[in-house]
Amino acid sequence: MVDGLAMNEKFQQLAKLGAAGFQHLNGNLIDHLNGTRNLLASWSAPQNLQDAGLYHAAYGTAGFDQQMVSVEQRGKIAHIIGPSAEEIVYQYCACERNYFWPKFGSETNPAFRNRFNGEIYKLDIQLLKNFCELTVANELEIESNQRGFITFGGQLHKLFLTMRPMLSSAANKSVKNMIIQH
Repeated sequence: MVDGLAMNEKFQQLAKLGAAGFQHLNGNLIDHLNGTRNLLASWSAPQNLQDAGLYHAAYGTAGFDQQMVSVEQRGKIAHIIGPSAEEIVYQYCACERNYFWPKFGSETNPAFRNRFNGEIYKLDIQLLKNFCELTVANELEIESNQRGFITFGGQLHKLFLTMRPMLSSAANKSVKNMIIQH
């Protein structure tokens, strides 16, 4: 199976897709995507999860509607970052957050609703763990540049606490440190 391109090439492909031209909450999208990938790397996440961090908004998300590429181009992204990383990206982008996130804490593996096609299904456990790790990395990266983002309204803080069993010890430590700082 193809693992995708070397990291430098993956980053260059991301720039060619126009990520630097997209605005994000705290600057441009490419900086946020790279920051998310770097945070996952600092947690010693597997390479496929780091690559997913670099491309996690490729198809747009429920919180960031702009798309670098359409979901019909999944094969193109899989060629760049590898099929397993692309699957993480797709599920991350497909998540209907208002449906899925509130279910954490009351269910071990909550039903997932795909915002692209409306399907409801459960993620396999490893994909769920990767999804949770990527979610926390994404939001903590935003917090690192926009203090108070995580604690605003308390929703993300509560979500992270309910995701704890699915997170790596490094991710849980980062969440704990973020809570202590606030």
